[in-house]
Amino acid sequence: MRVLLVEDEPVLASAVRDGLRLEAIAADVAGDGHTALELLAVNRYDIAVLDRDVPGPSGDEIAGRIVASGSGLPILMLTAADRLDDKASGFELGADDYLTKPFELRELVLRLRALDRRRAHHRPPVREMLGLRLDPFRREVYRDGRYVGLTRKQFAVLDVLMAAEGGVVSAEELLERAWDENADPFTNAVRITVSALRRRLGEPWLIATVPGVGYRMGVVDGDGRG
Repeated sequence: MRVLLVEDEPVLASAVRDGLRLEAIAADVAGDGHTALELLAVNRYDIAVLDRDVPGPSGDEIAGRIVASGSGLPILMLTAADRLDDKASGFELGADDYLTKPFELRELVLRLRALDRRRAHHRPPVREMLGLRLDPFRREVYRDGRYVGLTRKQFAVLDVLMAAEGGVVSAEELLERAWDENADPFTNAVRITVSALRRRLGEPWLIATVPGVGYRMGVVDGDGRG
């Protein structure tokens, strides 16, 4: 999952971004409305987390533009106001959820995952293919009934690959979906993570390398290492 966090308090923004990364949620941070709109124009996000009171276009204005775009991007509003009228106005703008400051990171994570499940309601909540069973809510993976322990990053990469249902996913897209905007586009992190993921899942290998294109789920002849 990749989210846009629009928050103008640097300490809070950094703490939330780092906490989300530990939960395998990539987060790009915008400290003002103009930066947020620029990021929305060039990146694909799963959820927008908007502080209502940010410099430049406010969180309310950003929410309005997201709704007007017809993208269907889920919106979670952040605010220090706890009054019912404030929450009501946020929902009227098109917000899908609301969280009042201060908040526990765990609650934010749970709300983000709930929004992501709703966004992807057309997909089964549990992905199954090639003897693999991936439960995004419980963060568990099984192969032929055997539990497979994965790191957060390996889990995020496998989730993206399984969502493609056998389609090829480029290294660039994996970097975009499982990392964040600060990831070095020339890094070999994707190749290393995919190779480690193959070993964790065991033989026969279930992730094929498509030379010069990317990776896909499928039983591999040979080692299929990328």
